[in-house]
Amino acid sequence: MTTMTQPVDIEGRRLELSNLDKILYPEHGFTKGELIDYYARVAPVLLPHVRDRPLTLKRYPDGVEGKSFFEKNVSTHAPDWVRTVPIETPESSHSRKSADFALVQDLSTLVWAANLASIELHIPQWTVGPRGERRNPDLLVFDLDPGAPATIVDCCEVALWLRDELTDDGLTAYPKTSGSKGLQLYAPVQTRSDDRTNDYAKRVAEKLERRHPRRVVSRMAKKLRVGKVLIDWSQNNPKKTTVAPYSLRARSAPTVSTPVTWSEVEACENPAELGFVADEVLDRVDEHGDLFESLLTRARPSL
Repeated sequence: MTTMTQPVDIEGRRLELSNLDKILYPEHGFTKGELIDYYARVAPVLLPHVRDRPLTLKRYPDGVEGKSFFEKNVSTHAPDWVRTVPIETPESSHSRKSADFALVQDLSTLVWAANLASIELHIPQWTVGPRGERRNPDLLVFDLDPGAPATIVDCCEVALWLRDELTDDGLTAYPKTSGSKGLQLYAPVQTRSDDRTNDYAKRVAEKLERRHPRRVVSRMAKKLRVGKVLIDWSQNNPKKTTVAPYSLRARSAPTVSTPVTWSEVEACENPAELGFVADEVLDRVDEHGDLFESLLTRARPSL
């Protein structure tokens, strides 16, 4: 089978884009070319949120209905201008205990990643310094996951409770959809240890479970989630990653993990109201700019 390629120059760097007509989302006819185009167009608001954060790619070479795999270690076939950083991976099932993660610092690297059919981009809540040294977490995240028949509408109610708790502690929360079934809350912070955000998030989640035992669960067992919203605090573990803002998701439609306003969260009465696909997100960026821009602030409260 012949691979069709198209050479492009991006920021003075040459790339060979391949199989642009390949359909990655069969139900919507969304192609690899459209995926690359989306990431190129959303780059101005996406790149600041992934910069200096080691990237885990979730690749779907045969589309969302085919097999997928997480890629942490950058391929030896990557261009030499793709910046990488070695990160320990002691939990890896392979003999190698570290991996060379890509740092997506610019448009050309983002397009390179998209050309690998990297539908989803996942990042940690910490950054690396100029010499590749790992910094302490600078983001606090809560991943709200509804257990059927609960939906994102239920997540919105829990998000409002969470927002109030964080406000009482001097933190400011910003919501985004997961691009799948749930909602995620972020708060910019500064910390002095790796475990501070994880410990704090667990305490808050357990507190809300005690206060709303019929609506909220903080424990991971799936049998406990039915009809409730799991507040997944464990995404703050330094070894874990969360889907990046503006990342596409591998659902039946090309949905996006989309920053939203608190007004939208408060008004949500139907899950469809907080479901956005690629074109809609680009329109939202044109209208609202980056609703997550405040996460990039240098003035971060101590946690």
